[in-house]
Amino acid sequence: MSLNRREFLHVMSMAAAAGMLPGTASAMSGTKQTGTAATMDMYNLPLKGKCRMLHITDTHAQLKPIYFREPNVNLGTGPAYGKLPHIVGHKLLETYGYKENTPLSYAFTYLNFQDAAEQYGKVGGFAHLKTLLDKLREQAGGRENTITMDGGDLWHGSATALWTRGQDMVEASNILGIEIMTGHWEFTYKEPEVLANLQKFKGEFLAQNVRVKEDSLFGDEYREMVDAHGGIGLYDEDEGMPFKPYTIKVVNGERIAVVGQAFPRTSNANPQANFPDWSFGLREDSLQQVVNKIRKEEKPAAIVMISHNGMDVDLKMASRVNGIDAIFGGHTHDGVAKAIPVKTPEGGVCHVTNAGSNGKFVGVMDLDIQNGKLRGVEYHLLPVFSNVLPADKEVNTFLDGLYAKKYDKNIVESRREDSYYNKDRLGKTYGEILSEELAVAEETLYRRGNFMGTWDQIIVNALREEHDTQIAMSAGVRWGTSVLAGETITMERVMDETSMTYGETYKSTVTGAQMKDILEGICENLFQKDPYLQSGGDMVRLGGMDYTCEPNAEFGNRISDMRLDDGTPLEANKTYTVAGWAQVDTVGEGRLMWDVTADYLRRHKSDMKLKKVNHPTLKGVKGNPGIEDYPGKML
Repeated sequence: MSLNRREFLHVMSMAAAAGMLPGTASAMSGTKQTGTAATMDMYNLPLKGKCRMLHITDTHAQLKPIYFREPNVNLGTGPAYGKLPHIVGHKLLETYGYKENTPLSYAFTYLNFQDAAEQYGKVGGFAHLKTLLDKLREQAGGRENTITMDGGDLWHGSATALWTRGQDMVEASNILGIEIMTGHWEFTYKEPEVLANLQKFKGEFLAQNVRVKEDSLFGDEYREMVDAHGGIGLYDEDEGMPFKPYTIKVVNGERIAVVGQAFPRTSNANPQANFPDWSFGLREDSLQQVVNKIRKEEKPAAIVMISHNGMDVDLKMASRVNGIDAIFGGHTHDGVAKAIPVKTPEGGVCHVTNAGSNGKFVGVMDLDIQNGKLRGVEYHLLPVFSNVLPADKEVNTFLDGLYAKKYDKNIVESRREDSYYNKDRLGKTYGEILSEELAVAEETLYRRGNFMGTWDQIIVNALREEHDTQIAMSAGVRWGTSVLAGETITMERVMDETSMTYGETYKSTVTGAQMKDILEGICENLFQKDPYLQSGGDMVRLGGMDYTCEPNAEFGNRISDMRLDDGTPLEANKTYTVAGWAQVDTVGEGRLMWDVTADYLRRHKSDMKLKKVNHPTLKGVKGNPGIEDYPGKML
């Protein structure tokens, strides 16, 4: 029997999944993996101090173990140049003192990702997270000595989260034992859904920087919604706060204050129609007032913040706000293995952290408190290796029930009533829908990075084919799991990349001048030297055209040499057809992105080799430690 490459990869991946091979890497490459083994020893962390803070963030509803490739492009510009988290690859290993071909290299870098993934296996999964969290609590002397926090983007990013409107993640987080959380994508569900979910959440939702709009406070409709949800949504009417700004926990006899900071640019980045009554912002002055009040009235041993600002914003905020001892950050998905000490204006120290994404890490900070005062901290960011940590039985039982649930007409997938549910999925279980095999990957599919990923290329190719356009645009979001070469692409993996509450596609036209303006605006948002003016996303993904980007140039001068795939330069006054998805201010008339992508994969399953990936040409970034092995051109 003669097999082509695609068929061979598929056979090998199926054999490995069935336990017939030690790993697809050694089977396919003929080479033996020689990396250091991952063991339970890395999870032995006796408590050093009096209080243990446990932190996960940006899980994006990934309930089961997944693969996730770290970026090879995470550029720092201006004051962020060459500083964490803007260091990748070998330079990152040098910074941490880690060796290549080790579990930690696999966890924190993209290096040798395919081979390393095949050796060390998947990461995350709530059953394995629960096992690790329980172990870390036990080592601290019990739950009474710990606080478990989630930094947001917990309820969004998977098919089951979309179909249950985040309810599955509320239940899962209750099983996990999350006591405190803040949010971002949580707000992209409708306001009544958010409040209903918070009613079911057994912990506390904190967000000092969210306000109820004045018009909403004066009307009856908002108050009626709040009353219907047990008062949740109007914590402090005088201050216009819908949610509690902070809480006090007594841990091992010590008073610990936790302040919440939701994503400050939610209104800019997501559809305001989903949260018409709430406004967001950094609100640095408000934060300082809250911290001052806590110090004066609550007399805590330590004040920490659970944040969804993004790491660069947290680093700046730590340097400008007094009295915060540690920031547990999220949003930018940076897996930073050490806490960064930042000097505060009054000479104190704030320890800034970020705990990655997709359930891949657990942040552990032990607080050394003596005589009611914080004397120091010890921090670890632990990778969650699902092949090492046994699965928790309670979580597995919950997952079995969730995946046995049937898709019905009550599901809401779209903002458009005609697309609330898909009739072809009716009556099937979640597991049946999501296990559908669409194609086999011929190369590693990933998204994470400042510019283009192979998963993104599939999405823009699907958009162009669906709408018959010259160009396609896909938002530079940071969530989305990875697929190994030779692995089957299931419907679940497609939903990992595309399932959001505004996934409608569209077809439009733009001029060459408008396209430049779009790219310049997004570039400014990404490479603006002031973190407070960034939104923490990545560059829009483009299919059908190439361009040159100079990240260190000034606004208006970063984008040049825009060309269609055939080399034709874009002309300022000429019009071009463009497809896209996830419009914020309007609702696209096209099919939902996951169905567009799934059909594309079904049609092309006989040849999944990407003919081209639209990596932009980069200018002026050679030598930047935030880029390595860039597959496009660098000038």
